[in-house]
Amino acid sequence: MLLDLLQNLPELTPCSSKLENSSSNLKANMRCSSNIQVQNLTPVSEFQLVSLTDDPDLQPVLFGLFLSMYLVTVLGNLLIILAVSSDSHLHTPMYFFLSILSFVDICFISSTAPKMIVDIQIQSGVISYVGCLTQMSLYAIFVCMDDMILTVMAYDRFVSICHPLHYQVIMNSHLCGFLTLVSFLLSLLDSQLHNLMILQITRLKDVEIPSFFCDPSQLLNLSCSDTASDNIVRYFLAAVYGLFPFSGIIFSYYKIISSILRIPSTGGKYKAFSTCGSHLAVVCLFFGIVVGVYLSSAVSHSPRKGAVASVMYTLVTPMLNPFIYSLRNRDIKNALRRLHSRIF
Repeated sequence: MLLDLLQNLPELTPCSSKLENSSSNLKANMRCSSNIQVQNLTPVSEFQLVSLTDDPDLQPVLFGLFLSMYLVTVLGNLLIILAVSSDSHLHTPMYFFLSILSFVDICFISSTAPKMIVDIQIQSGVISYVGCLTQMSLYAIFVCMDDMILTVMAYDRFVSICHPLHYQVIMNSHLCGFLTLVSFLLSLLDSQLHNLMILQITRLKDVEIPSFFCDPSQLLNLSCSDTASDNIVRYFLAAVYGLFPFSGIIFSYYKIISSILRIPSTGGKYKAFSTCGSHLAVVCLFFGIVVGVYLSSAVSHSPRKGAVASVMYTLVTPMLNPFIYSLRNRDIKNALRRLHSRIF
């Protein structure tokens, strides 16, 4: 339903015609010039985010849809956190990282969805320069945290299945806290590096960002300056925060599957694999949509198709994570039932 609705939207256009008319001269001056002499432009005070639609009949539908998705995501992840924290049976490293992932998902969707929902309601996509950098920083932190926590959870499953006798010794509380702290610091570093690249931009092609939020890659694409060094940094960050974590997850599951295949009984194989089935489903969802977003942006330059992919990435993925864990995990379902009985 969501994909059908979004695919039928008209081509993306800025939702504020007044801003477009008042800033037309500024945009003309901000186009990349072929002259050798470089002149700094007047500092940009605000950006214009594109709207998913300027059709007044569709705006209430999108407002209600995205608001519902946001509330469901926050409520679902909060229930996971409450279930883990209130049930002593779930005070294990696996569920500790699950609660961290749920918290990160709440912060991740909150960095983009509220602004988009408000923009649909007031029919304005204007965001200040400082606000855009703030949104971009928060987005970069929490999307990297998602990536890192999923990698840590894969390592936890690897130790649990491949080294079960040493699991409690290896995955102690100090290591769990250390891995969480390192994940946050690495995510903060990625955010600051993106901020540094954006702050070094002196000339812009446009003040319109072809997205409904301040996407770091879209902001960097607006630069008129020589982006050779920026591209090197971007490829380096993609390798560190994308390729290495994904390779770690692949290696962990290679070892996990190898250990499971050596288990003689079918019941033992199922029991061992069921402990990482939910995590594997979330990993496939997360990285599958990430790959889909980048492939769609590389093949098609349509802002509407890019916005649809971004909606799937920023809204749908955090919303589905609690459903995947609650529906596939017996411990979580039992903890939610006990939490419900205590409250009601």
